[in-house]
Amino acid sequence: MQQNNRVESQFQIHPAPRAAAQRGDQPGAPAVAGGRLPRITQVLALAMQFREMIRRGDARDCADLARLGGLTRERISQIMKLLWLAPDIQMDILYLPPTPSGRFPVSEVAMRKIANRLSWPDQHEEWVNLKQARRLS
Repeated sequence: MQQNNRVESQFQIHPAPRAAAQRGDQPGAPAVAGGRLPRITQVLALAMQFREMIRRGDARDCADLARLGGLTRERISQIMKLLWLAPDIQMDILYLPPTPSGRFPVSEVAMRKIANRLSWPDQHEEWVNLKQARRLS
């Protein structure tokens, strides 16, 4: 008996620009009451979904995720780096308030810089400083 090793997974990183323009939406941002979810919230949730796909065996590794999603391995690595953040910082990011318009003051690049700090106490210090600088708390 032969097993089928084929795995299919569908996810959308960016919606078609035409559809977002027709709605007048910010591309890629899901609608929620009171505005749009911050991009960093979306990307962290995607990293968690990718981790779960690997855990379940839907993807073997990050290279497999890149092939499945049509992304570069480097981009997958950037996304997955957000999982290095301390768990409570991840929760803060997942529960950031929606923004009515424009960009949210916390960027993915800034969060990846914090994730590069391997000590969770150092990450907390950087996170607190970032929130104070951006007037988030």
